[in-house]
Amino acid sequence: MKMLKQLKEDVQAVFARDPSARNTLEVLTTYPGVHAIAMHRVAHHLWEKDCKTTARLLSSFSRFATGIEIHPGAKIGQRFFIDHGMGVVIGETAEIGNDVTLYHGVTLGGTTWQKGKRHPTLEDGVIVGAGAKILGPFTVGKNAKVGSNTVVTKAVPSSVTAVGSPARYIYKEHKEQEQKRRNYAQNIGFQAYAASQDISDPILEGMKVLLDRLEHTEKRMNTLCQRLSLLDPTFNQKQNQQPYTNEELKVLAEMRRECESQTKT
Repeated sequence: MKMLKQLKEDVQAVFARDPSARNTLEVLTTYPGVHAIAMHRVAHHLWEKDCKTTARLLSSFSRFATGIEIHPGAKIGQRFFIDHGMGVVIGETAEIGNDVTLYHGVTLGGTTWQKGKRHPTLEDGVIVGAGAKILGPFTVGKNAKVGSNTVVTKAVPSSVTAVGSPARYIYKEHKEQEQKRRNYAQNIGFQAYAASQDISDPILEGMKVLLDRLEHTEKRMNTLCQRLSLLDPTFNQKQNQQPYTNEELKVLAEMRRECESQTKT
């Protein structure tokens, strides 16, 4: 009865996370991730009952049938979803919490041949993108996200996004600081094209750092000009804007053409 209840929850997880799922029969008959999880739950039960050879045989058949390799010793929580699934590898000492999602090509592997804990632990709500490699006996925190093709070899804090090789961590910012940055960006005409606050982008993060630095520099320059004006009332009158050079005009014209071409496409 417990396995049937888990299977029902796994099917419900498919509907919750895959918009292409149409009905229960289709999910049960055509989703290799569901097949692999169902067979793993049986294999894991056999493994715990010390029927290890039988468990390994069932695990091998599951790999042959689905393209997903899950060691029968791995501990997997409720509502686990493997989307597409081909090439997923989950090692013996891996531990996976509830509501975790893996995409195809993910490896939960080890970095040592020694016995004991060798594979990662994924806490509740973790999402791992296609092709990501999580290698070693550490913990990926609750609700963390691992980007596609990311290589992770150390612990990932909760609620962060890991991207790149080796992995870099992108943290969620305080709403006040984020809103302040957005207001300043709007004032100077900056708009992050095709980016939103729900999508983490390393280039966008770099632009945010530059915006913060630019705002800080402008404040210092304004303060300096004010103090110079107090010392010399004619200071502002002496500031004459230098005309653009021919090279600068060429650069501006090239930038304008590039922007127009992007707008037309």
